[in-house]
Amino acid sequence: MRSCRIGLFGIGLDTYWPQFQGLKARLEGYLDQVEKKLARPGIEVVNLGLIDSPPKALEAGHRFRCEDVDLIFLHVTTYALSSTVLPVVQRAKVPVVVLNLAPEPAMDYASFNQMRDRTAMTGEWLGSCSACPVPEIANVFNRARIPFHQITGILHNDPLCWDEVDAWIEAARVANVMFHNRLGLMGHYYGGMLDVVSDLTQHCATFGGHMEIIEVDELAALRREMTAQEISGRVDEFYKKFEIGPDCIRAELERAARTSVALDHLVEKHDLGSLAYYYMGTGNAENEDAISSIILGNSLLTARGIPVAGEYEVKNVQAMKIMDAFGAGGSFTEYYAMDFKDDVVLMGHDGPGHIAIAQGKTKVRPLEVYHGKVGRGLSVEMSVKHGPVTLLSVVQTSEGKLKLLMAEGESVPGPILEIGNTNSRYRFSIGARRFVNEWNVQGPAHHCAIGVGHMADKIKKLGLLLGIETICVC
Repeated sequence: MRSCRIGLFGIGLDTYWPQFQGLKARLEGYLDQVEKKLARPGIEVVNLGLIDSPPKALEAGHRFRCEDVDLIFLHVTTYALSSTVLPVVQRAKVPVVVLNLAPEPAMDYASFNQMRDRTAMTGEWLGSCSACPVPEIANVFNRARIPFHQITGILHNDPLCWDEVDAWIEAARVANVMFHNRLGLMGHYYGGMLDVVSDLTQHCATFGGHMEIIEVDELAALRREMTAQEISGRVDEFYKKFEIGPDCIRAELERAARTSVALDHLVEKHDLGSLAYYYMGTGNAENEDAISSIILGNSLLTARGIPVAGEYEVKNVQAMKIMDAFGAGGSFTEYYAMDFKDDVVLMGHDGPGHIAIAQGKTKVRPLEVYHGKVGRGLSVEMSVKHGPVTLLSVVQTSEGKLKLLMAEGESVPGPILEIGNTNSRYRFSIGARRFVNEWNVQGPAHHCAIGVGHMADKIKKLGLLLGIETICVC
C-alpha cells in the first residue's frame, strides 16, 4: 500500500527579501524545523519550501497534485498575499491545515525596542508575525468554499499544538489506509437483520477502497489442500496465542486450524485488509464445516490488523478497520445486558475477538450450539483491556449517507457472562441509562467496534478529512 504523503509549504512575500537582510533564510529555517517535526515512519513529507509569489503558488499546486499528497500543512511564517496561497490549495484539491506558529512564546520587547535600526526592527517583527495574514487566508478560503483547519501555537515546546498536528497526521494516515483497503465479502446477510444492510457504493464513495466478493466454496476448497504439517503448526500457534481449555478436544482444534490456515491463504490470494462474512452452510457439509470452525482463525486475523466481522456487517468491519488503523484495536461488539446496580453496560459478541486488546489471555471454549447460527465448535471468550476505550459505529442515515458515531468510556473489572463470547463491562461519564438513549437515538446498527484508548479527537479529524458527519455522545 502506498504510504501516506503529507504536503508542506511556507508562505512569505518576495518584496521583503531585498528589504530585510536574512529574513528569508530565517523563515526557511522555521519551515525546515516544521518538516522535521512532521517526519515519522510510514509518512512521506513533500516540502515545497517558501512560496512567495503567485507564479510559484501556481507551480506548487501542480507539484502537490503530481505528488499525490493526502493532506497539506500550510506554515504561515510571516505576512503573505492570499494570492500566494489560494492557487496551491485550489489545484491540489486536498484538505489543508493552517499552521499559525510563533517562533517564540513572546517577543523580547526590551531588546527589540533598544534596536537603533528601524529597518532591522521591522525585519525582526516580520520574523514573528505569523498571525498577521491568517484572517486574509481564512477569508479567501471561505469565499472560495475551501474547507480548512487551523492550529495556533508555538514552534517549539508546545505539546498542545504538536499533539494536534500528530492527530491530523494520524487521521490522514488512517484515511489513506481506508482508501487502499480491500474488503472481502463472503456469504450473505443474516436474514432479517435489516439494520446491517448497507450500500456498498456509498462505502466506496465515502472511504474509498475495494469490495471483493468471495464465495464460501473457495474457502472450503482451500481447506482440502491444507497439509498435516500446516494444521499441526497452527494448533501449536493456538496454544501460544490462546488459553486452551481442557475440554477442547484435539479434533476440534485441528478442524479450526485447518480453517485458520485456509483463511490465511484466502486473505493472501485476494490481498484483503478486512473481511465481513456470514453463511449458514445448511445442506452443504463442507461449507458448514468451514463456517462453524472459523472463529479462532478470524480472531488471529483480527489481531494482526485484518479485522473480521460476523453477520456480514460491512459498516462495522469498516469501523473495526478504522480503529485498528489508529492502533486502538477494534473488536466486534453489541449490547449484552445492563447492570443498573454498577451503572455499566455489558457488551460483547459471539465469533471472533480482537485478542491483541484482551485483558489477559483469550480463552477458547467449546460450544455445543452457536446461538442463532448453524453448527457447533470452538469459540473465544475475552474481555477488552481495563482502562479507557472508544466505541465507534459507521452509521447509514435515512438520507443514505454515512456518518461516524462514537463514545468514550472505560472498560472496568467485574463479573462477566462466561458463555464463550467476548464480553466486557463499560462505564460512561454520562451514566449507562443516558449513554444507551443517546447512542440509540443516532440510529446505528446494533453492532459497533470497541478499541482501547480515548480516540474521539482523532476520529473527529478523520471525519473532517472524509467530509462526513461525526458525533460523539460522551
